[in-house]
Amino acid sequence: MPRAKRGFKARRRRNRILKAASGFRGKRNSCHAAANEAVQHAWMHMYKSRKQRKRDFRALWIVRINAAARTIGISYSKLMGALHKAGISINRKMLAEVAISDPAAFQAIAAQAGHAPAAA
Repeated sequence: MPRAKRGFKARRRRNRILKAASGFRGKRNSCHAAANEAVQHAWMHMYKSRKQRKRDFRALWIVRINAAARTIGISYSKLMGALHKAGISINRKMLAEVAISDPAAFQAIAAQAGHAPAAA
């Protein structure tokens, strides 16, 4: 009697893992056991990195806003506090974009928040 090899479903499951591991180096892209471990770790890092990306971008926007704010003589925290107090709700992504693409508009926003630009 031939041995049971688990059939189509198991092969499909193994092939799905091997397809996910294509591009990995060495035995990790061709041997199911090694590929399975590598793919599980890769998925774990992908999940973590999707959360990390959001934190990284927020930090980048804050750095850009701070740099633009310092050129008009105010710190990031003072600017954000003034914007909040003035009731101006613009998110950090858009504020950073304005700071880079249109410095005059950024100064106008700062002025609207109650901060007179230093060199205007």
